[in-house]
Amino acid sequence: MISKVSKNDARKARHTRVTNKIIGTPEVPRVCVFRSNTNIYAQIIDDIEGTTLVSASSLENKGVNGSNIEAAKLVGESLAKKAKKAGITKVVFDRGGYLYHGRVKALADALRENGLEF
Repeated sequence: MISKVSKNDARKARHTRVTNKIIGTPEVPRVCVFRSNTNIYAQIIDDIEGTTLVSASSLENKGVNGSNIEAAKLVGESLAKKAKKAGITKVVFDRGGYLYHGRVKALADALRENGLEF
């Protein structure tokens, strides 16, 4: 019997392959993106210590639809500002197994425009 793999299971497999190669260090932490149907979340992670240094999500923006490109841009701006306050300037980008377009690309572009290098 052939079992079907769901889209989310395939995404998780892609994400695992990527995170085996990308490691966030204290000097250059990892920006991890999670995209749900209704919101988008991003966090900056130090994989050596296993801690989240900074996080942002579209839930923080009251009155804004969290499932569109404008919300992703706001999350990118918010995360970049928080990262600057924490003294983080260089990061590695982990797209979370999602395609690099739409909301994920908008978030990444907003991070770059607001001073994060990757």
